[in-house]
Formats: sequence, structure tokens, C-alpha cells
Amino acid sequence: MAFVPPSWRLAATLSIALAGGSAQAALDIGDPAPAFTAQAALGGQVFRYSLKDELAKGPVVLYFFPAADSADCSLEAHAFAEAIDQFKALGASVIGVSADDIGTLTKFSVKSCQSRFPVASDEGKGVIRSFDALMQTRPDFANRLSYVIAPDGKVAAYYQNLNPGRHVERMLGALRSLPAAAKAPSR
Repeated sequence: MAFVPPSWRLAATLSIALAGGSAQAALDIGDPAPAFTAQAALGGQVFRYSLKDELAKGPVVLYFFPAADSADCSLEAHAFAEAIDQFKALGASVIGVSADDIGTLTKFSVKSCQSRFPVASDEGKGVIRSFDALMQTRPDFANRLSYVIAPDGKVAAYYQNLNPGRHVERMLGALRSLPAAAKAPSR
């Protein structure tokens, strides 16, 4: 086994912490995305969201965020809302997921999401855990982690970073680089 100087170990630990706030890995490309249904809100209206049903229509951008109405989460939701037409042009839908209760997310769906895409409540954190999106340093919250899930139900791309500024750009880039076959719903 190779010797790793303590200073390098510290640097590696710090870069992991700064990059994503967690040493826990996201699901890898090609992994099957766990199917889920959850209470969600869109434009202030509550409904039952099914990942399987959405994948039948095309790719899904699934993004996890720590807390509705926090400054960074509101900025990220606003950015996704502003880019929703670009996602739709690529055949994709968007859903955000947090551990917030459905009442909080119902308001957030109007205010920050501008009634442009749904947000789902995962108070029990089952969905968050199944996607390796639990924030290790603050386990009551989801980490800021975004996935592109292809219609076949497999992870096509992911991006993990607590800074909300690049998630939209990264997910649009991943969708643009998907082969045409990966963009088409399975029939």
C-alpha cells in the first residue's frame, strides 16, 4: 500500500468537503434510479408524482436541495424555472426534492419555482437516502445533488455541489450530450 502524507489526506478531505459537503458518493452513471412516488406541488396544487410515469415521457432532471425558502435553494429553484423551456426543448422534465413538508413546498412551488416545475416532499428521507443525497454533516437535509435520468430508468449524469450556481448549466449540458436513443421514452 502506498504511503499518503498526512497533508495530502487533509487536502483530499477538504476538497471533498468543499466540492459537495459530503464524502458520500452519488449514484453512478448507468446505475438504475430508484423508482418513487411522492406528494408534490406545482403552482400551489398538491398531486402524486411518479418517477416511472415521468420517465415514460422522456428524461427527468431530478435535483435535491436542502431547504425551501433558504437563499441558495430559492436561487437554484428560480434558475431551474427560468430554464424550464430549455429543458422541455430537450424533451426533459424537472423535479426538485427536499425533506420539507408539503405545505412549505406548496408555497415554494409558486414563489421560487414560479409554477414552472414540481417539487416533492420527502419528510421521511427515503427517496433522499435511495439516491445517496443525504447531507452527511446535516442529516436532516438533502445535499445539493442533481441527476439526469434517462427514460430507461438509468442515471445518465449527476452533479453534486453545494453551490447552486452551476446545476442548471450542468444538467442542460448532460441532456444535450445524451445520445438520441437515450432521450427517447421506451415504448
